[in-house]
Amino acid sequence: MENSILVIGTGEVGLSMLHALSEYRKVYQHSFGIAALIKPDQDVIAAFKQSSMRGIDIETLDLQGSPMEELAKVFVKYDTVICCSGFSIGRGMQVKITRAVLMAGVNRYVPWQFGADYDKIGRGSVQPVFDEQRDVRDLLRGQDATKWMIVSTGMITSFLFREDFGVISLEDNVVHALGDWDHSLTLTCCEDIGKLTVEILFHQPAFKNEVVYVSGETATFSKIADDMEKIFNRPFERVLWSQEHLKAALEENPDDLFNRYRLVFTHPGVTWPMEQTFNYRHNIPTISIEQWAKRNLLSEFK
Repeated sequence: MENSILVIGTGEVGLSMLHALSEYRKVYQHSFGIAALIKPDQDVIAAFKQSSMRGIDIETLDLQGSPMEELAKVFVKYDTVICCSGFSIGRGMQVKITRAVLMAGVNRYVPWQFGADYDKIGRGSVQPVFDEQRDVRDLLRGQDATKWMIVSTGMITSFLFREDFGVISLEDNVVHALGDWDHSLTLTCCEDIGKLTVEILFHQPAFKNEVVYVSGETATFSKIADDMEKIFNRPFERVLWSQEHLKAALEENPDDLFNRYRLVFTHPGVTWPMEQTFNYRHNIPTISIEQWAKRNLLSEFK
């Protein structure tokens, strides 16, 4: 791992991961290579080269269009592979990438599992892509050549504020609770996902073949609503979306991706206490919902 790390994807999580790796290398003066896997699009490549990322190599590969063997030819060059390309790259891709990693004999793999506790949620949930996350875990647990580490982060904080997700509407000043006002969500922002994953990667004794939990903040929907009123200094209407309401909405429109997400996030597997997390045990500060909203949203919606 000390020699070379490949980060798949340069979206929000991927860029945060690359930044955290670069910072770790600079601060601790570790000697290891960092590379980013980018789709072979000249505009995307040019934009990445013009970014503030320095000392990072570029691999270009069409994850979707290339056969698994082509992926393995790239992965085999690296000791550690971190997948930061999520559900948006298509159904079946997480399994394809994982199979290619195993085919390449990569020393250590961090799959795209930056989300819920998929073991606790189990198979057959209303969100089919979650079953694929279990497939990835089964593949990794069914072998012993490649070491792996899963970082469970809960919901990415920015997702909570998507207007189309509907939990928080800053335009309409409404907070919807999913299931119950006392139900909680674990949320971690992209910046913390990168920072904490890198800290876990280099932690000694090393984590091996296990799930590590992190959290920027774990908060009930009541607290989230309180935070919104405090941050934006105005009242927010509070509306409960019960499980019955969410199930009916899904039955009425089963093709709506957000109907599936709203219902699945009523499951207990989307939340865990801060005291259970790596960052809490090691006194690593994280960005709360309030801090993130103030940094990213307050000037626009105040």
